[in-house]
Formats: sequence, C-alpha cells, structure tokens
Amino acid sequence: MLGLDQWVAGFSDGATLLIVALVAVLLGLRHATDPDHLAAVTTLIAGAEQRATKAAARLGFSWGLGHASSLFLFGAPIVLFNAYLPAQVEQAAEATVGVLIIGLAVWLLVRWRRGSFRVHQHPHSPVPMRRPLQAFGIGLLHGAGGSAGVGILLLASIHDRVLALAALGIFATCTALSMAALSTGLGRVLASAPLRTSFDRLAPALALLSLSFGAWYALGALDLAPYFF
Repeated sequence: MLGLDQWVAGFSDGATLLIVALVAVLLGLRHATDPDHLAAVTTLIAGAEQRATKAAARLGFSWGLGHASSLFLFGAPIVLFNAYLPAQVEQAAEATVGVLIIGLAVWLLVRWRRGSFRVHQHPHSPVPMRRPLQAFGIGLLHGAGGSAGVGILLLASIHDRVLALAALGIFATCTALSMAALSTGLGRVLASAPLRTSFDRLAPALALLSLSFGAWYALGALDLAPYFF
C-alpha cells in the first residue's frame, strides 16, 4: 500500500490548497482500509454487546477519533520540524498495535465462551460492551503506530509547512470519518438476520483470524515474523 500512498501524495507536489486537500482526503480514505485497522475495528465491533448500525458507527467513529488524535499528535512535529520518533520507539509502537489486536481477539473469544452471542442469551450479559470512550482509547494507542510513515508521505510532497500541517489535519479527520463509515457498514452486516442468528458460530473463527493477524503484525514489527510464520 505504500506505493499507492506515494503515488497519490505525488499529485500534491507544488499544487494548490484544493489539490492538497483532495490528496489528503484520498490518503485518509485509503489509510482507513489498512489491514491492521480493519482487523482492530472488525473485532471491536463484533465483540460489542450491541452490533446495531448506530452502535457500530459510534464505536467506529470513537476509535477513528482516537486514531486521528494520535496521527496529528505524532505527525505535527514531523511535518513542522522533521522530528521523528526514535526507531526503537516506532518499532515498539507498531508491536503494541499487534498486541492490541490480540487483546481484542481474546476479548471476543471470552465473550463467545461465556455464551454472549447465543440467540437466546440472557438479556443481562455479565460482560459489558465497549463504550465509545474505551474505543477512543484503543484508537489512541493504535494511532501511535506508523505515524512516521504518514509524516514522510506528507513531507515528501508538501514543502509548505503550514499547508502540510493543514493536510495532516484533513488526513486524520478523513481517517476517522472513514472508519465510522466502515464500522456502520460492518454493524449493518452483523445486525442482519442471517448473521445475527449464526454469529455464535462465526465469532470464534473471526477471533482466531484476528488473533493470528495480531501475532503476525506484532512479530513483524519486531522482525521476528520469519521465525514463526
């Protein structure tokens, strides 16, 4: 995906504010579909006690808002002062993203094991659903990983620092809105009659898939993936 991002960002080189804004929008929309984002949000929404469209949209937007806050917080020093995080810190942040996905997958498995997704489950589940504030915190941690790559793309194509900062803000905002849109669609699918009645069988497979991806992502960030995969 990095090649696609660089190709899109290249259109803003020396362009007007409108073109830069459009490029930032496109990068934000593309960034929302990164596999690690999809894995985290899918597991987050699937494990919620309420998988209705509105509840999924709230969780997805809260997650995206937290992610956008981290992008801007860590990206601003990069686009303004070329101040990058140390490589070890960036590597640790990426590994944390993988651990976070693993944690969400384990949480989904725990809810499934306790029978929270059975059609005739007791209405008062002992495992609480994720709140928007919790989703915001998860997004905040997730956004810390990979922020340097975002800054590099913007710095490579935008030479005006004020314009770069504005583009970073648009990029972060579009990522949050895109995650809300994707979560809304996911919530609609999971709340549909066929999946609602069969989700108890789907949940463990979804959790194990996210668990495997999270382990691969974390080990890859630490350059250990070749030893396990």
